[in-house]
Amino acid sequence: MSLPPTNGLESENPPPFSNPDGPAPPPPRAPRRVPNLGHAFLFVSFAGILLLAFMVVLAIMGKSPAVPHGGAVTIPHPMLQIAMMATVYLTTLLVAWLFFPLLWHRPFLDGLQWHWSIARGQANRLITLGFALGVMMAILTAFISSPKNLPLDQFFATPATAWVITLFGTFAAPVFEEICFRGFLFPAFAIAYDWVALPRTPEARTRWQSATTLTPASLIFSAILSSLGFAAMHAEQDAHLWAALVGLFSISLILTFVRVKTQSVAASTLVHSAYNGFIFLMTIFATGGYRHLDRMLH
Repeated sequence: MSLPPTNGLESENPPPFSNPDGPAPPPPRAPRRVPNLGHAFLFVSFAGILLLAFMVVLAIMGKSPAVPHGGAVTIPHPMLQIAMMATVYLTTLLVAWLFFPLLWHRPFLDGLQWHWSIARGQANRLITLGFALGVMMAILTAFISSPKNLPLDQFFATPATAWVITLFGTFAAPVFEEICFRGFLFPAFAIAYDWVALPRTPEARTRWQSATTLTPASLIFSAILSSLGFAAMHAEQDAHLWAALVGLFSISLILTFVRVKTQSVAASTLVHSAYNGFIFLMTIFATGGYRHLDRMLH
């Protein structure tokens, strides 16, 4: 399996031209590599600070959405937790949509390589891949000895919360997580790797300033590092089970490969959404449309 040595970003500059009857055109600007590590830091930090602020306010109000208890996390207000996460996700994306084009001098989705047309053209294959990943995770889960009450299970205390977490986990969460991990962190880590590995010579500096290609080594390094972060983000809801985290790490690597192969964050988002949707569909069938949630305990 080979990775293309590029992140797909094209130069912002038109091709040079000559005009014998007029002054020489100005030299082209160096293409910009985005999102870089600073941009990723701003995105993640804003989301983290906003989440922390919500948690502090809710704790002061006596309605903390998640409470550590006996080495585990109790979620006394599942609906409040979902509402808080949805607000953080949507607010962060809205601010990013408005702010980052000012830095990048290009639309937000172009800077991220969202490329919905690519995902739409390959939707059948991408959704099938997401379902296949769901089957693989279901098989893996069958061999995992897990606690009877995972933190994630607390969102299925009532049919109402079960349906809300299903909609949130299938449609909202994949969009934010893919923009965060495959849109920001993955290219940022790869750009940083190539910058550190760049020979300190004028020739190397010229190549860096005239192109936006990324080396295969940087893509592999970034895929591993961002996938470790992806698994760590979901560690709490899976009670830090090593087998589950290894599975999530592997799925993240596949999502990253899809993003690189298609040059589209929308493509990896579609796979992610299909994967989550398959997991929820299995639960819906097992509980009779969330009418018999007690079956989740067996």
